[in-house]
Amino acid sequence: MSSTTIKTRRMEYSINKGIGKPAEFKGLKSQYLFIFAGGLLSVFIVFVIMYMIGISQIVCICFGVTTAGILVWGTFYLNDKYGEFGLMKMQAISHHPKYIINRKRIENLFHRKRKEAGL
Repeated sequence: MSSTTIKTRRMEYSINKGIGKPAEFKGLKSQYLFIFAGGLLSVFIVFVIMYMIGISQIVCICFGVTTAGILVWGTFYLNDKYGEFGLMKMQAISHHPKYIINRKRIENLFHRKRKEAGL
């Protein structure tokens, strides 16, 4: 976020210029930050559980590095492909009905509209 510095005789104030902009970290925007952070946290927890169970240290490290790499690549891929609000739009589209069925005759639809309009 950019800021501007205002100097007075006694003090120096910085004004935040990032108001109204989405949160961004290394190019990741808004919801992808949550996917990224939550994914890395879950990979770390699984890594610790695997290590505590007694799985080989090399296997745990390979698993952690591989899944973290795939997570980072996948998150940046989704960010580039769908943009800031793309995942929310994709979820909204999946909740739309495939088609709408109307079993009333067309004449009855127009007749009802005339009654509502007072004609």
